[in-house]
Amino acid sequence: MAGSGGPGGGAGGSQGAGAGPGAALRAPRAPLLLAALVLGAYCLCALPGRCPRAPRAPAPAAPPRAARGPGAPVLPVASGPGRRRFPQALIVGVKKGGTRALLEFLRLHPDIRALGSEPHFFDRWYERGLAWYRSLMPRTLDGQITIEKTPSYFVTLEAPPRIHSMSPDTKLIVVVRDPVTRAISDYAQTLSKTPGLPSFRTLAFRHGLGPVDTAWSAVRIGLYAQHLDNWLRYFPLSRFLFVSGERLVSDPAGEVGRVQDFLGLRRVVTDKHFYFNATKGFPCLKKAQGSGRPRCLGKSKGRPHPRVPEAVVQRLRDFYQPFNRKFYQMIGQDFGWD
Repeated sequence: MAGSGGPGGGAGGSQGAGAGPGAALRAPRAPLLLAALVLGAYCLCALPGRCPRAPRAPAPAAPPRAARGPGAPVLPVASGPGRRRFPQALIVGVKKGGTRALLEFLRLHPDIRALGSEPHFFDRWYERGLAWYRSLMPRTLDGQITIEKTPSYFVTLEAPPRIHSMSPDTKLIVVVRDPVTRAISDYAQTLSKTPGLPSFRTLAFRHGLGPVDTAWSAVRIGLYAQHLDNWLRYFPLSRFLFVSGERLVSDPAGEVGRVQDFLGLRRVVTDKHFYFNATKGFPCLKKAQGSGRPRCLGKSKGRPHPRVPEAVVQRLRDFYQPFNRKFYQMIGQDFGWD
């Protein structure tokens, strides 16, 4: 009984006991055969290309990018030499003032790199962080200036402190235009996208030709003095350049020259770069960036304005007059809108 519990117990134990000396001579063959097989496999695998490659460890995953929220700008990532920097200058306003024209004119300058799309960082996507914002910028070399434009910054209360937090030395460019003409142009753009829109008069006034409705954004944007008050809490007037939207049409080289001076750049963009397109009523570029052909702004620029009754226009001019005068006094520049 004791033997049945050991390693050789039971039927296997009695069979081994009766095997005799011959079994002892045959027993080592199994380990020898196994060793020969292992040695042969090793020699076979030593030949080039005969062994399967060990699976490679998976490459480390790239750090996840911040998830895009609905409507977040999807902008092309710039490649090439240089590095991405925060903008040294921003075109902060105003909508329908001529900001797109100014940006396209400035992009002719070899020392300016500009983001083509409007990132809306300081008004819509600030929670994404400054690192994300910088990742959108084009690469620049030493001596080049990075610019971006988002015209809604000028009327956004939170934009000035946020931009100041990024850099208090940021240069700020504001393209302004007769607020009445600007409001009608703003309405024309909205009407092109929403054909069933109420009339300009209905939206601009309460109760027929009653009080002007400053809650309507097309009217509110033109209160330049009020918006500038907010900006001057964070930036001195010396950080601003106010560009005339009217003179961008009548004398584009002169206005762009002022911007180049403000940015501390050579006046490279001059009269030779422009010609006036009588059909569109706007100046066009004789030679667009990266192209040998002339180019005008898109079809949405220079669209015809809807007819607005003269009484409505005059009421708006009277309304804006005190705001315009205050604006002229604040900046020391008269645009002659009255």
